[in-house]
Amino acid sequence: MTMTAPAPGEDAAPMPPRIGIVIPALAMGGFAIGTVEFAAMSLVPYYAADMGVDPARAAHAISAYALGVVVGAPLLAVLGARMARKTLLVALMVLYALANLAAALAPDFALLMLFRFLSGLPHGAYFGVAALMAAGLVAQGRRTWAVSMVMLGLTVATLVGVPLANLLGQGIGWRWGFAMAAGLAGVTAVLVARFAPLDRPDPRANPLAELSALANRQVLLTLATGAIGFGGLFAVYTYVANTLQEVTLAPAWAEPLVFQTFGLGMVLGTLFTGRVADRWGLLQTTAGLIVLSCVALVAYPTTVHSLGLMVPCVFVIGFGGSFGLALQTHLMDVAGRAQTMAAAMHHAAFNAANALGPWLASVAVAAGLGYASTGFVGAALALGGLVVLGLTALDLRRSRSRG
Repeated sequence: MTMTAPAPGEDAAPMPPRIGIVIPALAMGGFAIGTVEFAAMSLVPYYAADMGVDPARAAHAISAYALGVVVGAPLLAVLGARMARKTLLVALMVLYALANLAAALAPDFALLMLFRFLSGLPHGAYFGVAALMAAGLVAQGRRTWAVSMVMLGLTVATLVGVPLANLLGQGIGWRWGFAMAAGLAGVTAVLVARFAPLDRPDPRANPLAELSALANRQVLLTLATGAIGFGGLFAVYTYVANTLQEVTLAPAWAEPLVFQTFGLGMVLGTLFTGRVADRWGLLQTTAGLIVLSCVALVAYPTTVHSLGLMVPCVFVIGFGGSFGLALQTHLMDVAGRAQTMAAAMHHAAFNAANALGPWLASVAVAAGLGYASTGFVGAALALGGLVVLGLTALDLRRSRSRG
């Protein structure tokens, strides 16, 4: 399935009157996914105790979800190549709802692992196709804004959905966190089915065309930028609670405050990038935000001994993480007929970052460098992402000069 983008400088069709319902409906799906993705980390102690497994093993359910994202993004992009985007989005949300409902009812840890893997499968394809649908509803110069509105659901989840799921886990049981996500996904499926425009699949679309993304140098370099550069954010995020407890010696109330500050940075960064990226240039905006992240990550180790310094630093790290929006729009420009594959793989790449960043940070912590060192690990990854972005820009310039 492909997206036919307007030529540069050419406006898309006039905005349909229901865009005020369609884009929020797509964002609700992002909210459902973001809530359970991030809240699952905070629910580990609860389902570990309930199912009689140690926390280290219980955390494998997080990895199972990430593996599902990486596997599902290319697989579902290929399988859905000839489907209408509306139909595919509804199917993905139904699958997400059923898998999370099954996780909420899982009788043992082995089945919980299986259902977490299954719930990860629609993640990348949903965000990729939702971004393409949103971008297709607006003029060429507002595509990043439209994508940012969809992704706003994911970032708002870190402010609202995650604390709510955690409260449910503490108060009436961890299963309700997954059940809440299932309910939101079900509502999203109904709203998309009711209000999203029914597009016609491109008759030229086929699985081989989608697989061509994996041979597109611009697509691969862009994905590598996200997989490496975004790892810096996760290197710090994963160990914020440990840092607050063992280095900052902050009171218990400070933990939700810092995480919400992080989420606020992501929300405002999403709004900012959605407004400026199309005007400033997609790769230029990405470069500026990665540089901002790198500076904040280098500063992070010097702030961890003071809550007053750590809070604004974490905010800036979250804000800088919004560069993924500009990369998503750049992928639309360079993916050719492999739009769905490229868009879905974008989110698989960011889940790869979710594995890479914490793993490298754990190596530093295990080597005795302390939790503050996660900032330097994150800065190194952000710098690596910036280098790959430079190669991406250079390759793009050479391609255009030859063309």
